[in-house]
Amino acid sequence: MKKELFAELVESLNQAGQIRKGLLKPSRVLTCRPAEVQRIRNKLHVSQSQFAMMIGVSKATLQNWEQGRREPEGPAKAFLRVVDKNPQAVLEALQPV
Repeated sequence: MKKELFAELVESLNQAGQIRKGLLKPSRVLTCRPAEVQRIRNKLHVSQSQFAMMIGVSKATLQNWEQGRREPEGPAKAFLRVVDKNPQAVLEALQPV
Protein backbone atom coordinates (compact mmCIF):
# COMPACT_ATOMS: atom_id res chain seq x y z
CA MET A 1 0.00 0.00 0.00
CA LYS A 2 1.30 3.44 -0.87
CA LYS A 3 2.35 5.64 2.04
CA GLU A 4 -0.15 8.38 1.11
CA LEU A 5 -3.07 5.96 1.06
CA PHE A 6 -2.00 4.42 4.35
CA ALA A 7 -1.71 7.87 5.96
CA GLU A 8 -5.19 8.76 4.67
CA LEU A 9 -6.59 5.51 6.09
CA VAL A 10 -4.99 6.14 9.49
CA GLU A 11 -6.37 9.70 9.53
CA SER A 12 -9.86 8.37 8.70
CA LEU A 13 -9.67 5.90 11.57
CA ASN A 14 -8.55 8.66 13.95
CA GLN A 15 -11.47 10.83 12.83
CA ALA A 16 -13.89 7.93 13.30
CA GLY A 17 -12.63 7.49 16.86
CA GLN A 18 -13.07 11.20 17.57
CA ILE A 19 -16.60 11.14 16.14
CA ARG A 20 -17.49 8.14 18.28
CA LYS A 21 -16.21 9.91 21.40
CA GLY A 22 -18.19 13.02 20.52
CA LEU A 23 -15.08 15.15 19.97
CA LEU A 24 -15.76 15.68 16.26
CA LYS A 25 -18.99 16.01 14.29
CA PRO A 26 -19.53 13.64 11.36
CA SER A 27 -19.43 15.21 7.91
CA ARG A 28 -22.77 13.59 7.09
CA VAL A 29 -25.46 11.66 8.91
CA LEU A 30 -27.75 9.22 7.15
CA THR A 31 -31.16 8.66 8.64
CA CYS A 32 -33.90 6.29 7.60
CA ARG A 33 -37.36 7.10 8.90
CA PRO A 34 -39.98 4.36 9.37
CA ALA A 35 -42.12 5.59 6.48
CA GLU A 36 -39.06 5.53 4.23
CA VAL A 37 -38.36 1.87 4.97
CA GLN A 38 -41.92 0.91 4.08
CA ARG A 39 -41.88 3.11 0.96
CA ILE A 40 -38.63 1.51 -0.17
CA ARG A 41 -40.02 -1.99 0.39
CA ASN A 42 -43.15 -1.06 -1.54
CA LYS A 43 -41.00 -0.05 -4.52
CA LEU A 44 -40.15 -3.73 -4.87
CA HIS A 45 -43.79 -4.78 -4.47
CA VAL A 46 -42.93 -7.42 -1.88
CA SER A 47 -44.32 -8.37 1.51
CA GLN A 48 -42.49 -7.79 4.77
CA SER A 49 -41.57 -11.48 4.91
CA GLN A 50 -40.20 -11.47 1.37
CA PHE A 51 -38.22 -8.26 1.86
CA ALA A 52 -36.80 -9.41 5.19
CA MET A 53 -35.61 -12.65 3.58
CA MET A 54 -34.13 -10.73 0.62
CA ILE A 55 -32.02 -8.47 2.82
CA GLY A 56 -31.11 -11.08 5.42
CA VAL A 57 -32.95 -9.78 8.47
CA SER A 58 -35.82 -11.21 10.45
CA LYS A 59 -39.37 -10.11 9.74
CA ALA A 60 -39.50 -8.76 13.31
CA THR A 61 -36.45 -6.56 12.62
CA LEU A 62 -38.07 -5.18 9.48
CA GLN A 63 -41.31 -4.52 11.38
CA ASN A 64 -39.35 -2.69 14.07
CA TRP A 65 -37.80 -0.47 11.39
CA GLU A 66 -41.14 0.21 9.73
CA GLN A 67 -42.85 0.99 13.04
CA GLY A 68 -40.06 3.25 14.29
CA ARG A 69 -38.99 1.13 17.25
CA ARG A 70 -35.51 0.63 15.73
CA GLU A 71 -33.49 2.21 12.94
CA PRO A 72 -31.44 0.31 10.36
CA GLU A 73 -27.70 0.65 10.87
CA GLY A 74 -24.57 0.27 8.78
CA PRO A 75 -24.87 -2.04 5.80
CA ALA A 76 -28.66 -2.32 6.11
CA LYS A 77 -29.04 1.44 5.86
CA ALA A 78 -26.71 1.54 2.85
CA PHE A 79 -28.59 -1.30 1.18
CA LEU A 80 -31.91 0.47 1.68
CA ARG A 81 -30.47 3.51 -0.09
CA VAL A 82 -29.44 1.29 -3.02
CA VAL A 83 -32.93 -0.22 -3.20
CA ASP A 84 -34.41 3.27 -3.14
CA LYS A 85 -32.17 4.49 -5.97
CA ASN A 86 -32.37 1.42 -8.22
CA PRO A 87 -34.94 -1.20 -7.16
CA GLN A 88 -34.81 -3.06 -10.48
CA ALA A 89 -31.06 -3.62 -10.22
CA VAL A 90 -31.53 -5.01 -6.71
CA LEU A 91 -34.26 -7.40 -7.86
CA GLU A 92 -32.04 -8.63 -10.70
CA ALA A 93 -29.02 -9.02 -8.43
CA LEU A 94 -30.97 -11.01 -5.83
CA GLN A 95 -32.46 -13.51 -8.28
CA PRO A 96 -31.25 -17.07 -7.75
CA VAL A 97 -28.52 -18.10 -10.17
